[in-house]
Amino acid sequence: MLRLIIGVCLLGLTACASVASNPVDAPPLPATAPIVTPTAAPPTAVPTVIPVATPVVTATTLAPLPSPTAPVADVDPAALTYALERIATGFTRPTHITHAGDGSGRLFVVEQAGRVWILRDGQRLETPFLDLRDRVGSRGNEQGLLSIAFHPQFAVNGRFFVNYTDTGGDTVVAEYRVSADPDRADPGSARELLRIEQPAANHNGGLLLFGPDGYLYIGTGDGGGAGDPLDAGQRLDTLLGKLLRIDVDRGQPYAIPSDNPFNGQTDALPEIWAYGLRNPWRFAFDPVTGRLFIADVGQNAWEEVNVAPVDAPGLNYGWRIMEGAQCYRPADCKPDGLVLPVAVYNHNSAGGGCSVTGGEVYRGTRQPALIGVYFYADFCTGNLWALWSDGNEWRNTLVARLSIQTTSFGVDEEGDIYLLDRAGGVYRLVAQP
Repeated sequence: MLRLIIGVCLLGLTACASVASNPVDAPPLPATAPIVTPTAAPPTAVPTVIPVATPVVTATTLAPLPSPTAPVADVDPAALTYALERIATGFTRPTHITHAGDGSGRLFVVEQAGRVWILRDGQRLETPFLDLRDRVGSRGNEQGLLSIAFHPQFAVNGRFFVNYTDTGGDTVVAEYRVSADPDRADPGSARELLRIEQPAANHNGGLLLFGPDGYLYIGTGDGGGAGDPLDAGQRLDTLLGKLLRIDVDRGQPYAIPSDNPFNGQTDALPEIWAYGLRNPWRFAFDPVTGRLFIADVGQNAWEEVNVAPVDAPGLNYGWRIMEGAQCYRPADCKPDGLVLPVAVYNHNSAGGGCSVTGGEVYRGTRQPALIGVYFYADFCTGNLWALWSDGNEWRNTLVARLSIQTTSFGVDEEGDIYLLDRAGGVYRLVAQP
């Protein structure tokens, strides 16, 4: 994900010319604009509130709303003051945070080297929920244990899934089950579902996420190297550079949903749901509208966020024909039929960055002013954006510059949004008028 040379490219989060992508894939940070990481606070029962700098606010009108409107706040997100509430510290290169949907209120924090920890009421349990360090390869900045996804019926069946690169560098999607102890996984329950050969150490994608349809979605990068030398993004005979969709409740090791766009075709792989992606380090579903938000890490110049209805199959997001909304190779650029992003930012602009970290749509109850807003960040600059629709058009606003290197977003069972800092912190996003 972020390919941090200094920490910027950790897993696929960066958009660099000849480098990888995202925290895993970002270039060295410029000496003139260092990222400031908060100093870890001493243990305290009261969360520490870290204010964020007030940015220059810019609003951009984007593409028409692609799907039905949904409840949104009647407050301009740019009129709010944002802060990060420190929940916990002490993790090592965290890559993902999520909940189990079982009513326990627990948060699960994934570390790149191969461990998953439980946070309960802001306290990390002494023993990891899962330890896969003996099988996870994390020597590359974008390799490692990259995400965990709990089955929608986890409270009943105890099933969950992980995405990691093995010691040989290949992507593995595997299923595990919880043990008799609800805070410990059963390491002997491993069942490999999918293995994807990786030609390079970067651009591994890595997110697993269950959609509102109950199917498991898998983000994969284009296999690495600058400019997608394999043309994996546009090829349908490879799982690289795609969003995959599988049914983990039927078939062995899984089944293909009948409405997958290439199911039954001989010249395309049936797992493919969407293609034309470079490194979709993080994507998210709006639980109310079902819209799918994909933040795709760019190459030389542009970072992008794509939005589409979840039930729109076979979409082509353009890579390597397009980078953002621009032709990547003008000589053979034919953008007809491609899905262009609703939000982009440039590497060279003052409000830009180098590696997009995809975020979450706020659907919680504690902060009604944020309802319906999708938040995302840049790993290198700390820029935080708010993207939302007023029912007629998309608006994208730079709302803050964070003092952390955001490797991932997540939500808890109440819908509050959390951010992970590569330095090891867990923060909750809060806003006030």
